[in-house]
Amino acid sequence: MSYDPDNVFAKILRGEIPNNTVYEDDQVLAFHDLHPAAPVHVLVIPKGGYVSFDDFAQKAGAQGISGFFRRVQQVAVKLGVDQTGYRLITNHGADASQTVPHFHVHILGGRPLGGLVPGGTPVH
Repeated sequence: MSYDPDNVFAKILRGEIPNNTVYEDDQVLAFHDLHPAAPVHVLVIPKGGYVSFDDFAQKAGAQGISGFFRRVQQVAVKLGVDQTGYRLITNHGADASQTVPHFHVHILGGRPLGGLVPGGTPVH
């Protein structure tokens, strides 16, 4: 699948769609999800055109990957969920219900999140 420059996150990055920004620098944008699944639900997206985690892992290079995940951790600290716990989610493809074809990580927290998947048991 090739990158679609008209996906909703690309439009957010270009400023065509407003967002509630939590953090931004030259590499990433983090913003509150419009339909939060937890009290804290923030999306972190790279500013490059990557379709999914698989695409990102193949193309971003070691510095790009480590820099991105370092920023994800910094956003979690800024949100205060590092003290109580949080979950990172990224979806790849149809079976994972990826709805936006732009790599992104969800940071979820602010309450006990339960099992790993709906109806599942906690994974340790």
